[in-house]
Amino acid sequence: MTLFLRPAAPLDAGTVGDILYHFQQETDWMPKLYTSAEVISFCGTMIDRGWVTVAERGGCVEGFLARDGEEVCALYLAPEACGLGTGKMLLDAAKAAALRLTLRTFAANAGAQKFYRREGFSETSRGDGSGNEEGLPDIAFEWRAAQGAAA
Repeated sequence: MTLFLRPAAPLDAGTVGDILYHFQQETDWMPKLYTSAEVISFCGTMIDRGWVTVAERGGCVEGFLARDGEEVCALYLAPEACGLGTGKMLLDAAKAAALRLTLRTFAANAGAQKFYRREGFSETSRGDGSGNEEGLPDIAFEWRAAQGAAA
């Protein structure tokens, strides 16, 4: 079955929220700050703002990317979608829509750091956790399109 991207619809909030909530619950170092309902509500807000693109295969959402202008606010995949190119496809679509992207990832998330570096992002700064709700050290990354590229 073919993987394709589409703008998230309001009815995707539950699935998108479940992906994010399960990451929170299944990641040992991640604080458990929100209930499933709160995460779904948050995802619904991002969808309502037009920030979310979902990756879908065979009628099932496998992952999502939320982008507010140049800022990638979230990129999460269902566990079964990891390593299949879903995250790259979502990120490539975001790159095609902007000349510059920024994002933050937690210092504990070595897999995300490796992925973003492989996809052309460079580290720009580090935080001690005082700038995020989780209180975890984080790393800021930036990607810029090649000179002459059009968004």
